[in-house]
Order: sequence, then structure tokens, then C-alpha cells
Amino acid sequence: MIESKIISDMENERAVLVGLITPQQNETKANEYLDELAFLADTAGAVTVKKFLQRCDAPNRTSFVGKGKLEEIAKFVEENDIALVIFDDDLSTKQVSFIEKEVKAKVLDRTSLILDIFAARAKTANAKMQVELAQYQYLLPRLTRMWTHLERQRGGIGMRGPGETQIETDRRIILDKISLLKERLRDLDKQKTMQRKNRGKLTRIALVGYTNVGKSTLMNLLSKSDVFAENKLFATLDTTVRKVIIDNLPFLLTDTVGFIRKLPTKLIESFKSTLDEVRDADILVHVVDISHPQFDEQIEIVNKTLQEVCDASDKEMIMVFNKIDNFSYVEKDPDDLTPRTKENISLDELRETWMAKMNDNCVFISAKERVNIEELKNMLYEKAKQIHMERFPYNDFLFQKYDDLQDEQQ
Repeated sequence: MIESKIISDMENERAVLVGLITPQQNETKANEYLDELAFLADTAGAVTVKKFLQRCDAPNRTSFVGKGKLEEIAKFVEENDIALVIFDDDLSTKQVSFIEKEVKAKVLDRTSLILDIFAARAKTANAKMQVELAQYQYLLPRLTRMWTHLERQRGGIGMRGPGETQIETDRRIILDKISLLKERLRDLDKQKTMQRKNRGKLTRIALVGYTNVGKSTLMNLLSKSDVFAENKLFATLDTTVRKVIIDNLPFLLTDTVGFIRKLPTKLIESFKSTLDEVRDADILVHVVDISHPQFDEQIEIVNKTLQEVCDASDKEMIMVFNKIDNFSYVEKDPDDLTPRTKENISLDELRETWMAKMNDNCVFISAKERVNIEELKNMLYEKAKQIHMERFPYNDFLFQKYDDLQDEQQ
């Protein structure tokens, strides 16, 4: 794997974040994105000192922000011992080179930060290769920046410097490496496909959702396993499959990598094995952090991503609204005649709304506090039993006997 030096170097580094307010992205949205970028920086080990926002029609092709704003950032960086400037959008090679000269600090964009977090957190050989492939694909169009010290100083016949030759050499090396990684991943995918076939016709349920919504915590609770769970973005990268038995019914439960806003498409494509688990699942359990102020937007992002990369529209979906123990709202004063906002909607109102919208295919829980877990288990049992009986109709009698026995005991 490309050595991930940024993460180790970023430990306790002081950073500033930069974003834009545009006609397509209002101030509220821009602040939300910067808050998430700060969480990414924290996951990487950096300390966010200040956030800079500028209102403009579009990013500047050279400096991303305006000249005055860049001077303001450079001054703040110099006066406050800032080592890192992180931009919320992708930067071109030209922009990175120019900004680094102006601010005299290391410059990262959102994609490069996410890639390095992935590189630091990948544990299995499969995940490491997937991340490495995404890194090389990200690096390929940015090779020029790495060889600026060998660029031609002036044009003309006989004045061609070694920079162009070295760039082309590196380009071929990286293209060969990309080809090799894709071949190795294809071989791993074949192995994974065989493993999935060897699991037989057991019902498959996949946990999907935004990053840091509690999928791994829920996985541990249902499967009684020990999947790594942490209050950090992308705590889980490696696909984990566990056999779960509820009452008398076995099924396979899969924990998958979480999605995020502006997640690089090539990075999503690299995690093909994770997406294959989603494609092969009979039921998708969409886990949502109900306590997050923008949970509705996170739902849209996950649904859109699933539709784009693995066409999950035909899958049965169960919505699991997690972290109800952290949910809070502001009750509106009866004398306040202004329209209600989503901050004024209670948990009971949300429950009724989503129950109607999802045709009762949703449940509100707290995986951490184990609230309503039995309700979730019962829902999973009924859904999995229906699929199991379709595949193994001769088990219908056994299920009926078991249900009758349960009724007698109650």
C-alpha cells in the first residue's frame, strides 16, 4: 500500500478548514460540511483551530478562494503555528501547488484526507488493496505536482528537462500497478463469490447506512460478536459476516463500510466486495442516527449511493432509527405562530411519520442502551422467516410447531 504518512504526521497537528458558500451551497449547508470535515480531521488525529468560509459564485481556478481570503488564511497560519490547511472540496494540482506556496503549510483536500483515513484503518489484505487502488487512481492525474523541482525552466529545442520523462515513467509504473491491483482484486472477488455460494441459501441481511450511525454496535449486539466499534468516522472498513440465530431461525448478517457526503466515486468502486454483499443481500437494514440534526439528508445520501453503485432499489428495506437516547427537540411555545421546523418535531411524531412512510418497516432503537432491541429482533425474525419458508417450504410445519409452542409458553 502507498505509505500513509499523512495520518501519522497529523497526530496533534493544528489545522484550519476552508469551505465555500455558493449558489448551490448555502451558509447552513457549508457549515454542516465543515463540521463533518472537522470530524474527519479529528479521526485522522488533527486539531481543528479555525474554520474559514467565503461567499462566491464558484471556486477560483488558481487559489480556490479569493486573493484576500487566501491572504487572511496565510496570515492566520503564520501567526498560529498551523501545519495543515484542509479544503472541503477537491483541489486540482495547480490549486494545491499555488496555495501551498502562499500559505507555506501542507494542503489537503477532502478526498486525500478520506483516502489516508482509509489507508490507516484498512486491516485485511482485501481492504488494503482496495484502498491502494483508490490511492493510485487519485494520484495518477496529480503526478505533475510531485515533479515540479524537475520542470523545464524554459522552452525551445534542446531545453527539455528530465521532469517530463520522469512523469511519464511514473505514469507507466502507476498504470501497471493499477492493472495489477485490479487483477488481484478480481481473484479475491472470485474467492469471495465462492464463499458466498458456500453459505448456501441462508437468508442474508446487510447493515447499510451513513458512517458513525452505530452499525457495528448493532452488529455486535445481534451477533454477540466483537466487531470494532468507535465514535469515529470509518471505524469499520472490512466487511464482516456473522451467523445470527433468533429463536430457531439462522441467517447471515453483514456489516458494511459507511457512506459519507462527497465520498469519492472511485473509492466506492474500489470496495466492490462490500457492494457485492449488499447486492446479494435479501434484506437491507438501513441504520440511521436519529439524533443527528441532518439525518434526513444522510438517508438521501445513502439511498442515492446505493442506487448508483449497486442498484438496491429492488431490495426490501428496514429502517432502523438508532440513538434515540441522544435525541432531543425544542418544544414550540403555543404562542409562537412562526412555522415549525424539524428541530420542533418530537420523537413520537417522527415515529408516526416514518411508520406510515415505510409501511411499518421501521423501528426506533438505542443499540448502546439496548432499547427496543427485542422489537427489532422480532421484525428481523418475521422478515427472514418469510424468505426462509419460500426457499425451504418443507420447514413450514416446523415453524408452525415452534410458533404454537411459543404461544403455549406465553
